[in-house]
Amino acid sequence: MQNNDLKDRTKKFALRVMRLVSSLPKNSVATTIGNQLIRSGTSVAANYRAACRGRSRAEFNAKLGICLEEADETALWIELLIEGEIVTEKKLSKLLVETNELVSIFVASLKTSLRNKAEKVKK
Repeated sequence: MQNNDLKDRTKKFALRVMRLVSSLPKNSVATTIGNQLIRSGTSVAANYRAACRGRSRAEFNAKLGICLEEADETALWIELLIEGEIVTEKKLSKLLVETNELVSIFVASLKTSLRNKAEKVKK
């Protein structure tokens, strides 16, 4: 996957999260979870863009780690919306799949980057 492809994918993900939060019921629980969800879900895209602009491998890895944390946190908020019966699983299943795919991508990317760093140090 190219950098621009993942930039576009994370931006589309952020937009989906924004639409979801806008559609949540207007009650204190949904509002609280929605506020957390909007922060973590949009942070994935922002931090991936920052990672792509990283001035060093260490900066890239740090930002990629934040992407991973934020994507995983986003998965938690979506799971809570489902398990708390605020939004149906049917409505959120595709977004949850995308969230978990992003988590997997960031895990793999971070592992590759760290492995490449270790190999460079050995040489």
